[in-house]
Amino acid sequence: MLQTVWVSSPGSWALKEPDCHHDGKQTSWKCGFVRTIIQHPCPRHDSKGPRKARMLKKIQICLCFFFVSGILYEISLLSSCFFSYMPMSKQFLTPEQVLNLGKSIIFLETTERLEPTPLVSCSVESAARIYQDRPIILFMKGLTNDTALDLNSSYAAFSLLSSIKNVFIFPLQMETVFQDTPLLQWYNQVIPEQEKNWVHISSDASRLALIWKYGGIYMDTDVISIKPIPEESFLAAQKSQFSSNGIFGFPAHHKFIWDCMENFVLKYNGNLWGNQGPFLMTRMLKAICNLTDFKGTEDHSCQNISFLNPQRFYPIPYPAWSRYYQVWDKSPNFNHSYALHLWNFMNHNRKSVVAGSNTLAENLYKAYCPTTYKELIQNAKLRDFTHSEDA
Repeated sequence: MLQTVWVSSPGSWALKEPDCHHDGKQTSWKCGFVRTIIQHPCPRHDSKGPRKARMLKKIQICLCFFFVSGILYEISLLSSCFFSYMPMSKQFLTPEQVLNLGKSIIFLETTERLEPTPLVSCSVESAARIYQDRPIILFMKGLTNDTALDLNSSYAAFSLLSSIKNVFIFPLQMETVFQDTPLLQWYNQVIPEQEKNWVHISSDASRLALIWKYGGIYMDTDVISIKPIPEESFLAAQKSQFSSNGIFGFPAHHKFIWDCMENFVLKYNGNLWGNQGPFLMTRMLKAICNLTDFKGTEDHSCQNISFLNPQRFYPIPYPAWSRYYQVWDKSPNFNHSYALHLWNFMNHNRKSVVAGSNTLAENLYKAYCPTTYKELIQNAKLRDFTHSEDA
């Protein structure tokens, strides 16, 4: 019997000693390995002579080598420790394989748009830089398995994100996402064309199902990461006694998320914006916790769920969202923040980052998503200048 045993921990390998048992004609053995494979074949006594014994040893060594090589290859594909060595192998991985690694950072694009905006690109890139040992996944509804993308010309942001080693871009297939959740029956009955808030509602549902199934952190695509979030089970307070659903994290199969999905269906009202989003999170949290106002920068905790201070993600509240696109005399340091929500939903005039404007948003791009800034923002300015010169 051929069996390989390996024990892993982040950044290290532990060696399992070979274990040999001899009983008549039956011999079993186990091979362990460290970073460099060390093979010690188990001795086998054979009454037919040394030639046959040597041949059997060679066969054992060869089989063990190929078996261990296969395992190493699989690890190099799937383990976050090997992201830096396998940039091209990502295209062969399925969403389940990546999500099953655990602790993913999940983004959703529920429009049909194929080209990520600079803000989406910045959000994903900043997360990839802050969480280098975790998979960063962007699910896009407009992307299908048959979509042909010209990565070198038409979709600059898509190409930029695809080149980041721990970023994965997959089609968003909602029926698959909702399988084995309370949301599947709702999804099969709802008529998207008749839902005026479908882009937001479908996103609210998808993020719940994905986090319940696989665990990790969900982030809106207008959230710029600036430091790691130390909590595993958390909700983000948008203000005192009111929870956002723009960023939250839980381990897989957490009861709170399951209860949220059940309430999503029970209290469904597609005409009321946010009823399946922040209002859902808030009413579910209030059902189990006695929420009080925040004082200072402390966080609250209830039933092993951290309710994080508004300063963690919303130091600039939504009424003042446009300040991100203004020039500050002195830029804030955001010392108490893990990430910044730029309130893109409020940005009806589509304010954007302009190279050389010295706005707060431009400075955030420079600091936390420099590749997006260089490739999409500075290059856009250069293209505009070139076109004006040609005209």
